[in-house]
Amino acid sequence: MYLSDFDYELPPELIAQQQLSDRSASRMLVFNRAAQRFEDRRFGELPELLHSGDLLVLNNTRVFPARLLGRRRGTRAQPIGKGNPAAHEYLTGEVELLLTRRESADVWQGLVHPGRKIRTGEVLVFGDDELEAEVLDRGERGLRRVRLIPRRGVGSAGADLPASFFDSTGIASRSAPAGTVGPDVDRLIDRLGHVPLPPYIHRADQPQDRQTYQTVYAKVRGAVAAPTAGLHFTPQILSHLSARGIETAEITLHVGPGTFRPVQVERVEDHHMEPETFEISEEAAERINRALSDGRRVVAVGTTCVRTLEHAARAAAGPSDRTRVQPGRGETDLFIYPGFEFRVVGALLTNFHLPRSTLLLLVSAFAGREFVLRAYRHAVDEGYRFYSYGDCMLVL
Repeated sequence: MYLSDFDYELPPELIAQQQLSDRSASRMLVFNRAAQRFEDRRFGELPELLHSGDLLVLNNTRVFPARLLGRRRGTRAQPIGKGNPAAHEYLTGEVELLLTRRESADVWQGLVHPGRKIRTGEVLVFGDDELEAEVLDRGERGLRRVRLIPRRGVGSAGADLPASFFDSTGIASRSAPAGTVGPDVDRLIDRLGHVPLPPYIHRADQPQDRQTYQTVYAKVRGAVAAPTAGLHFTPQILSHLSARGIETAEITLHVGPGTFRPVQVERVEDHHMEPETFEISEEAAERINRALSDGRRVVAVGTTCVRTLEHAARAAAGPSDRTRVQPGRGETDLFIYPGFEFRVVGALLTNFHLPRSTLLLLVSAFAGREFVLRAYRHAVDEGYRFYSYGDCMLVL
C-alpha cells in the first residue's frame, strides 16, 4: 500500500486560519457507509443525527502553551574563522523550545529550533531571565531532554519562594524539595508560553487561541495539539445530546507533535507512530464496556479517541469473543490504516485531514479510501473549511 494513494488537491485558501465565532456553526459532511453516499449538514444537527443510546466518547486532554521563545544564554563561545582564532561568536541567538513530554517535575523532552546548533550543556533563557532550560541530552530531529529551572526575580513565578530554594546566583537549587519545582515551572510556562498552533496556520498565536484552541470539556493538562474534532462542541450542544438520551464518556490521550509530522516513507506499512500517553478511567471503561455489551453504538469524537479505544480493546483481548476495553494508563503507538479491524468504534466524528497523513489513513480505514477521497473532492468543490479550525465530517 502506497502513501501516494492517499493524496488530494487542496486550495490553500480553504485552510481555516481562525475558528468561527460560534464554534458549533461549522458545516458537517455526513458519510453513510452502508449507502455509500454523503450529504451536507451542520454540526448543530448532530444530536438529531445520532441515536438515543449511542455513547459519545470525548478526549478531555488540555492543551498547554508549550511553545517557548527565548535565546541562548551565551555562556560559551566558539571560533568563527580558522584564519582568526581570536575571533569568536557568543551563542546568544534566538531559540524556540516546544515542550512535548514531561519526565519529572522539572525534566522535559522537547523539540529545539534551530536543532543542530543546540548542544548538551547549553542553557536557554526565556522571559526576563525568569526561566532557564539546561540541555541534558540530544536526540534525533531536534529532540532534547531539558531541565527547566525557575530563576528568582521581580515578576517571576519564583519571586515568592523562600531564599533557601535558590542558590547564590538566583537559580532554583537542584536539591529543591520535591513538589516545589513542578508547580512553579508550570506557572512560568503558562505565562511565558505560546499556544502551539499547527504549522499550516500561518499567523502568530493570539490571546483568544488559549480558549478557541481548546475543547469546552478539556480537563487534563498535557497536549501540544488539540483533539480538533471536539472544538465544535458547546455546553448547549452537550446538553442537547444528553436530553436526546446520548451518553458520554471521557478518556484522555495527550496529543503529541507527531500528529503534524509528515510520513517519511512511501510504503504505508513501513511507517511507525510516535507513542502518546493515554488514560482510561474505571468509570469510562465501565460505560464503554456496558455500551458494547448492550449492542449500542460507540461514537468516537476524533482520531485520538479511535486510537485509544482500539488500543485498549487489544490490551484487554482474551479467550472470550466479547470485546472489552481495558482501563488504565499507558502509551499507544497504534497505527491504523486500511485493512484494520475495528472492534469498538461504530461511528466517527472528525475534521478534514492533510493529504498523505496518518489521520487520513485512519479515516480511510474506517470508511474506505475511494469513498473518503470522493467525499473530500466534494468538500473542496463546496468550499468546506479544512484542518484544525475547519469544518467536520460524521462517518456513520
